[in-house]
Amino acid sequence: MPLPTMRFLLPALALGAGLASGFVQPIGLFIGATFIALLLVGEKYLSNGLWLGLSLLACIALAAHLLPGFSPWQLWPARQISVDAPPYALRLSWDKLLLGLTLLAWWLGQDRSPFNQLQPLKLGAAMLLTLIGVPLLAVQLGVVAWQPKWPPGLWLWLAVNLGVTVLAEELLFRGLLQPRLIAWLGAWPGIALTALLFGAVHAPFSPLFALVAGVAGLGYGLTFHYSGRLSLAVVLHATVNLLHLLLLSYPLRLT
Repeated sequence: MPLPTMRFLLPALALGAGLASGFVQPIGLFIGATFIALLLVGEKYLSNGLWLGLSLLACIALAAHLLPGFSPWQLWPARQISVDAPPYALRLSWDKLLLGLTLLAWWLGQDRSPFNQLQPLKLGAAMLLTLIGVPLLAVQLGVVAWQPKWPPGLWLWLAVNLGVTVLAEELLFRGLLQPRLIAWLGAWPGIALTALLFGAVHAPFSPLFALVAGVAGLGYGLTFHYSGRLSLAVVLHATVNLLHLLLLSYPLRLT
């Protein structure tokens, strides 16, 4: 099977599985198919600015669950993971799954060579500072507290967080957005603006959490920039999220 056809299968199978299981309604099928066509075909026929603008709006709408036709699959009932945090329910959001798989299909069609030459020392410093600094900043700001644990269902949480949340966010912000902002503004302004936007989308949780997310986004952006490999940003993001779950209040400390 040709590679372009295989790329279309990634999001199409997810959309079909959601429809068959009742988590995607007919209007969601139409919206999802339109989104797949926009991202994977529209780039060839639309101007770069129009394609990027429409793609970003569609991605944000899917990520924020603003579009009709998608229902989440509750994998955990709401339960308290940390004594100082509200109950947390694990859900598989079919719209965000579609977003991540469509972006992955788009990414697989891009030039696979690294964007930048590997800079090992700067890369190591960025990753280490992010792993240590982000949790410490979150504790210092009172967003979370020290709450070590090993919650039941950890592997299911990890599969959903890595395979849906982290993948979608890194493909959107570091894969789609950051290289274009760097091309327009230069390296540091492009990385910083991407991190600022990444933090801003977390503002509904709390302003302080948005600040922490912005700092984390800076670390993920530098990791991608200094390595040229999106996979390292994905691994770093997933590791920070895992440390949050295992060592700190989850999802956030009650105020």
